[in-house]
Parts: sequence; structure tokens; C-alpha cells
Amino acid sequence: MKAELTLPSELVKEIAKEVMELLKPVLSGNSNHKDDIIFDVQRLAEYLAVSKQWIYERSHLKEIPHIKKQGLLRFRKRDIDKWLDSDKIPAIDTSKTILKSIGKGRALPYKGSVVCLNP
Repeated sequence: MKAELTLPSELVKEIAKEVMELLKPVLSGNSNHKDDIIFDVQRLAEYLAVSKQWIYERSHLKEIPHIKKQGLLRFRKRDIDKWLDSDKIPAIDTSKTILKSIGKGRALPYKGSVVCLNP
């Protein structure tokens, strides 16, 4: 069975215009498409460079954000990235650390050896 549909050109143009508006974020690279990825256990283990067993253990203990549908574990990339960032340790200004240590007369590590200040 074959069906044909004839639309007025104004309607086709309006539809095309709406489709282009919807595609603009994707085409310009401003889409969060990469964050919409859903991992299975194997892919998440590869992404985090850990074993599948580690993923199963963390999921069982509810330590890692996950979705369980029909007995299958799934993980949203954006949730995993947010979870990883929650434990992020900010970088410190090492020049302040060195100055504090100098003032207190502590030993400082220097390229594999220790430099003793105020011997």
C-alpha cells in the first residue's frame, strides 16, 4: 500500500523552520548530547578504568548513582561525572605552602630528595 501526502509549501517551510530551530543547539555544539549517554556496567567500568565487580559492589551499597530497570543496571554519564566531582579536591597554591614551611623551618621535598631548611 502506498500513500502520498501533498502539503502546502507554506506549511513545509514552517515545519523546516521549526526543525532548524530545534537543531541549532546540536549543530552549534551547544548541546549536552555527550552528557545524555547511558552506560551499562561494562561501559562504565571502562569509562572509570575499574572492574565490573567494583561497579556492582558500589551499586549494591548505593555509593554510585544508578538506575535499575528490569534487573539491569544503567548509569547516566552526567550523574557519574557529578558524583566524581563531589569528591574533587581543589588544587592548592604551592608557593604559599613552601613559604609557610620555610617560616616554620620544615624540610621540603625537592625532586626526589629532601631539602632541610634552617639546619
